[in-house]
Amino acid sequence: MENFISRIYLDGFDKDSYLFEIDGLKKFKELDFSSPITIFTGENGSGKSTLLEAIAVNWGLNPEGGSKNFNFSTHDTHSPLYSSIRLAKSFRHAKDGFFLRAESFYNVASNAQDIGIGIENGFIEWGGKPSHEQSHGESFLNLVNNRFRGDGLYILDEPESALSMQRQLSLMVSLKELADEGSQIIIATHSPLLLSLPGAQIISLDSDSPLEIDYQDSKPYQLLKLFYEDKELLFSKLFD
Repeated sequence: MENFISRIYLDGFDKDSYLFEIDGLKKFKELDFSSPITIFTGENGSGKSTLLEAIAVNWGLNPEGGSKNFNFSTHDTHSPLYSSIRLAKSFRHAKDGFFLRAESFYNVASNAQDIGIGIENGFIEWGGKPSHEQSHGESFLNLVNNRFRGDGLYILDEPESALSMQRQLSLMVSLKELADEGSQIIIATHSPLLLSLPGAQIISLDSDSPLEIDYQDSKPYQLLKLFYEDKELLFSKLFD
């Protein structure tokens, strides 16, 4: 099934912009989405969350998170990159969409409660009770399982920060089901678990432009592998 976004183009930005100093973006021209699930990986500062946010905002989603119906702003700090990218869209119409970022999820939940989203249907979309009456991870996962209606574009920024390893596995099952049923998922993550999602396209921003890599070539996997196979060597480099 065709993705809602098949390709993104970066038209370039002012060389005086701080964006030009981000290695993963300064030589970026275009990127094809070859799978219903695309995962951005890279070190802090590599540009993965900046690119993810730009895609979400260009699509029409709220910069701090939420659907197109959310228009609140706690801190207007989103990057201007969204105005420099173009999205190649398919003829398929997305029936749903949501930008879920762990760092501002509390603000999304607060705004939803303030404007009454979920109240009329008994908070079904939040797992049957207000988000603030649940743990962070519980409400995060309940939103995916109950609010993500399918046949939509779902963009998640570092969702692992809200979830235990067991809950990350649960999230993987939910995301794979959504993708198999026609949704498109785009994620930015450091998690070696989420990176292993079956069939996912992995894009590294650790080089000077986005590069498609295999799971075994990702840094989170390699570090985890080193930890399990030669923890003493890793610790000697860290602590000696």
